[in-house]
Amino acid sequence: MKTILYIIQKEFKQIFRNKGMLPIIFVLPLLQLIILSNAATFEVQHIKFGYIDGDHSATSRALVEKFDASSYFEVWTDFPSEVQASAAMLRGEVDVVLNIPPYFERDLQKDKHQSLGVTINAIDGAAAGVENVYVTQIIQGFNQGLRVDLQQITDQQVQAMAIETIPLFWYNETLNYKTFMVPGILVLLVTMITLFLSGMNIVREKEIGTLEQINVTPIKKRQFIIGKLFPFWVIGMGLLTIGLIIAKLIFDVPILGSLPLMYLYTSIYILVVLGIGLFISNFTDTQQQAMFIAWFFTVIFILMSGLFTPIESMPKWAQVLTEFNPIKYFVEVMRMVMLKGSGFMDILPQLSKTLLYALIMNGLAVWSYRKTS
Repeated sequence: MKTILYIIQKEFKQIFRNKGMLPIIFVLPLLQLIILSNAATFEVQHIKFGYIDGDHSATSRALVEKFDASSYFEVWTDFPSEVQASAAMLRGEVDVVLNIPPYFERDLQKDKHQSLGVTINAIDGAAAGVENVYVTQIIQGFNQGLRVDLQQITDQQVQAMAIETIPLFWYNETLNYKTFMVPGILVLLVTMITLFLSGMNIVREKEIGTLEQINVTPIKKRQFIIGKLFPFWVIGMGLLTIGLIIAKLIFDVPILGSLPLMYLYTSIYILVVLGIGLFISNFTDTQQQAMFIAWFFTVIFILMSGLFTPIESMPKWAQVLTEFNPIKYFVEVMRMVMLKGSGFMDILPQLSKTLLYALIMNGLAVWSYRKTS
């Protein structure tokens, strides 16, 4: 035990002696959490809106004013023809073009039915889908108000049947996207820092030649590995603590669940990351190689974790691969505990898989580490 404590003490001194490493460990992750949580959003605003008014009636002007009053749209111009509207979209001057046909008001009053053409720039498919929802909501709201006005004008006593929906939003009542993203980005930062540091630590010993000196000492393999990885386990838990404080104070993200439960899962998850980092370092000779390999797997894990895109929207083969993705389970647990207040039994499936993952990865890491004595 004393040998392990000496190794841990040596590692902490080595970490804090490197003045260039301290900002990377503590300052940059916090800046990333603040910046990414504000920048990473699927909300679409400042949509450049153009229209072709072929009717020039009070009804068509009222419809355009609805879009102008929306906080999502910026009404740019009235195009005289579809050709000019298409050219403007080609140049990137507009994102959405509404085509109001001739006799729009007359046909609407006479036939109670009329069609509108909407052209959306769909290079970004996700943004185009959101823009389509915004357009549909505004037109539906305008149509509903128009029906009421027509009934009042014609003095109709019989009112149309209407079904009203009253939405109730659980876990994120204000629909604040930061509430959804902050727990996931916190997972990302804890993973990247602990993986990169643990992956490059032993490789650094190889580069400067101290690993060979340690290998010929009586220090046992398990003592060396525990002493090497424990400081980064502590750093990972510290990053989680600081990240939770920032999430609460700056972004006001609710923490409804148990903090000890969150720390329990994180302590096991960090063992997975440290095992992966050690496993990578055993097969690399330079810090650059270790960093590239760690970054390669991290990018795949992040993109397939459900952090930015729903796993349910992925192909079946990708959904199967995500079962082997440890980041997926950490993202799920953080959102479940923080936003839903989930308990131990709720996260037991993720906890069991993560524990199994930790045993396998650390077992492989210890097995692949070669120590000569």
